[in-house]
Amino acid sequence: MAAVRWWRCKCNHLPLRRWSNSVNSLPDPPPRMYSFTRAWLPKDAINARIESLLQARGLDLSFLNAIGEELDDWDFSRALNHIFDVSSYAALAFYFFRLTQRSHGIQHSLRTVCTLIHISVSGNMNHIATNLLRSIASRLGEGEEDSIDLVFHVLRDVSSVREVLGTVYSILVRCCVDIGNVGACLKLMGRMERFGFFPSVGVYAALIEVLLEYGQMSIAWKVFDEMPNCGDASRSVLLGLFVHGYAKHGNFGVAWKLILDMWSYGGGVDVINYTTVIHGLCKQGHLREGTCLLYKMLQMGVILDSVLISSLIDGYCKAGRLEKVRVFLSFPECAPDVFMYNSFMSQLCREGNVVEANRLLDEMFEVGVYPDSFNYDTLVVGYCKSGKVEEALKVFGQMMKRGHRLGVLTYTVLIEGHGKKQCELKSVEAFFHAMRTDGLQPDVLAYNAMINVYCQRGYMNKAYELLNMMKQDGVLPDVATYNILMHGLIKRGFILESREIFHELRRRGFSLDKFTYTEVIHGYSKQGNLKEAYLIWCSMSENGTKPDVVTCSALLNALCKARRMPDAFVLFQKMLNIGLESDLIMYNTLMHGFCREGNVVKACELLSMMANHGVLPNDATCQSLIHGLEKNGIENPIESAALKLHQIFHAN
Repeated sequence: MAAVRWWRCKCNHLPLRRWSNSVNSLPDPPPRMYSFTRAWLPKDAINARIESLLQARGLDLSFLNAIGEELDDWDFSRALNHIFDVSSYAALAFYFFRLTQRSHGIQHSLRTVCTLIHISVSGNMNHIATNLLRSIASRLGEGEEDSIDLVFHVLRDVSSVREVLGTVYSILVRCCVDIGNVGACLKLMGRMERFGFFPSVGVYAALIEVLLEYGQMSIAWKVFDEMPNCGDASRSVLLGLFVHGYAKHGNFGVAWKLILDMWSYGGGVDVINYTTVIHGLCKQGHLREGTCLLYKMLQMGVILDSVLISSLIDGYCKAGRLEKVRVFLSFPECAPDVFMYNSFMSQLCREGNVVEANRLLDEMFEVGVYPDSFNYDTLVVGYCKSGKVEEALKVFGQMMKRGHRLGVLTYTVLIEGHGKKQCELKSVEAFFHAMRTDGLQPDVLAYNAMINVYCQRGYMNKAYELLNMMKQDGVLPDVATYNILMHGLIKRGFILESREIFHELRRRGFSLDKFTYTEVIHGYSKQGNLKEAYLIWCSMSENGTKPDVVTCSALLNALCKARRMPDAFVLFQKMLNIGLESDLIMYNTLMHGFCREGNVVKACELLSMMANHGVLPNDATCQSLIHGLEKNGIENPIESAALKLHQIFHAN
């Protein structure tokens, strides 16, 4: 009764033979994935039945209690096969396999695992076989021929039914595809073909799809050509994958040629293949080519569907060509849906025609299409950007009445819109609090919108309180957050505090943008610390940020106000040397500075530069020149200024 004693005692860990390569031992599946006890059979009854089956076969398991002896995996495989052959329950064999792992710490050999895989497939428990094969596949290196050969031949050695072995090989290949081990997958398929085994069509489709995703078009075609005949319908589906792959990689010419040649491959062409190509063309802005393909389909007698037309409508809406959209809407196959309406409404709102977009919302109800949250969000954004906050609130109310869940975007846009309209602070705060009350977590954009409202109105204490709340909620501030705070501090005269934020950003390695530098330069200039402002301007290029005209204007204006015109002109020349083009505002700033000092010669030099660069003067330019001529005691400065401007600009 050694077997009985073995089942009823706790054994120490027994050393086992290990696989001699990378496919070593298998990790335990998640502990709660499979239960030891089944509702149809108590645990004690399962143990008793297994003991009875093994004893009936004359299996002597006394060696399992012998510490230090090596477990024979052949005996274990025979035990699993006997349990399954007599009981016809693969679950019983799996129970025995897992119990020896958990209760006795046994690490099963590759042969034992492969035996259980075959039993699982034979017993219609493919999910267990798939999990075990996935563990094996994860240990197969793409270039390790030995490990692939070992697994392939062990699976073949323990097999007893050819059909089961074919299914096992097919599952193993699919597991390699799922984990992205394409190299091992191709090697396994090569070995299978030598023995007359081929994966299922689904495995071929999964492999081809992965190869196309990686851009391995030639290998995908080789796999397709080598697969056995699977019928016209299946080949048509596989060729559709090629159409999708080529279209995804932007090779629309090959995709279209493949559609035209699909009949020669023995498969039919459905509208999905055409839709894939047209959708890709529209997504990349090739609307003309997509439209030509649509009319080609009509000539070929292909029946259109609304999904295909929706792709073209969305493309033309994003391009702002609404007149072309109306042509497609006249197609009898076109059934407008929320997607089409939202494309229309988005473009109308971008053009500022929010009234027409709202009319479309009413039209949706008339034709039986019910708006979704995106339709309402589009209108709220459109009204707020147009400054029509009251109309945005009406749409907001309609959303709530019709039971649509409001998103963070809707609340954020309403906060921004009410902030720009200088509405009461309580009404703006109400939207922010309502967002949190509805169980929504404000994102960085929502926090930035509310912080900006506080900073614009001078409530810096509230802004910093919200910043602390933001960090407590686990939302990390970004550069825009600190830009808003710096702007608020500079506007209120807290230059030192804004400088501390700037240096803190640089210490933390934030990628600072031009707006940040402009704010700090403006702050230093406002304080009169022009030297520090100039050093920061020079450091922009060192940190990979190219100054723009706005950044230069902030420092240039400060130098002119401080009557440091030589330094201002040097900065102006440096600005031109780095490739920036000066605008009229910058020229007028320098003109005003030079003419205020009576330096008409330098002012005329600036006028010549304006003429050479195609920048025309305005009244401010003329007034500055008149003031400079008066400083020099010129009689009739108005006439002299007009004459000078005429000579310079008409000569060029």
